[in-house]
Amino acid sequence: MKFARLLTNTDDLLMNSKKNDLKIVSMQDVEATAIKWLWAGWLPLGKMTILAGAGGCGKTNISLALIATITSGGVFPDGMQCENSGEVLIYSTEDDPSDTLKPRLIANGANLCKVSFIAGRTNKDGKLESFDPAKDFPKIEQYIIENPDLKLLMIDPIISAVSGDMNKANDVRRSLKPLVDLANQYGFAILGITHFAKGSANNNPADRILGSQAFSALARMAWTAVYRESEGDHILVRAKSNISTLEGGIRYQLESVIIADEIEATKTVWLGKVEGYARGLLNSAELDAGDHNSAIDIAKDFLIELLSGVDKLPAKEVKNQAKNAGLSIASLRRAQERLNIKPFRVCGEKEWFWSLPKIYHLNEPTHF
Repeated sequence: MKFARLLTNTDDLLMNSKKNDLKIVSMQDVEATAIKWLWAGWLPLGKMTILAGAGGCGKTNISLALIATITSGGVFPDGMQCENSGEVLIYSTEDDPSDTLKPRLIANGANLCKVSFIAGRTNKDGKLESFDPAKDFPKIEQYIIENPDLKLLMIDPIISAVSGDMNKANDVRRSLKPLVDLANQYGFAILGITHFAKGSANNNPADRILGSQAFSALARMAWTAVYRESEGDHILVRAKSNISTLEGGIRYQLESVIIADEIEATKTVWLGKVEGYARGLLNSAELDAGDHNSAIDIAKDFLIELLSGVDKLPAKEVKNQAKNAGLSIASLRRAQERLNIKPFRVCGEKEWFWSLPKIYHLNEPTHF
């Protein structure tokens, strides 16, 4: 009996050791495959891409413009045709779907039938609850299986998908690695949006991403976006890439448009390519921005002088006069934001107006 029991224990040990054995694969047995791209050289399928930048540079808007290209089978900013058009899933904790995301998608020309967003999750009683990305993202696998045409998952901001401390590499990896594995398994791209870390100017662009370095380590591609004061435009560049060149970028502007006759939205206008590398282009842009912000200051003075003598002025008229004065739309929008000018409509009218807050009126007395 003891001998039989010993044999049984030995067999169990052998079986358990086989279950726990490492799987070693010879490189001879690995099939070499090419990188698959959603946007050639920029947005790889099956991998995660991070988009980082300072506030106000339109990170969400350029992402929605790219979504428009992907869902409509259009042309990317560098002139490349989208050859892998399909569906997009959005998870956003910062923008409302009805008054921000949808108007911007329409303005950018997206095929809304191919865009969905995560609105929550249902509990065992069928009631809608808040979506907890740290716990619930694995549940999107069923959605992916049912929607095999999914090409992109956009997460804004990417830190919302992290359970724990976004500054700790282990927490970031533990939260995002399962998502990256899903992307690799089902062949869709992940685009995560985030901000620059404070006080990171002049650092290596990839090191400026907010939070742990695990964000850029897990991503095979990292983009940065920045406003160029001297040029009156924005640029999108590749800050890190393990799978393509880092040379060159894309110029763009953000333009205000009216959709459905009454809703003001913002769209991205692509302006073509720019030569250079991320670090040089970013450093140059930020040096210009620190030089008294002259273009924005000029635009602010223009708006104060134009609007201080009237109760209101049609938005179209403001923009036409700014254009005639040689001001860029980007500088005008920055000046509008800094002066806290809020576009509004008069009851019963479809036209939008701008009005200067009283504090800036030239004929108003100033008290100290």
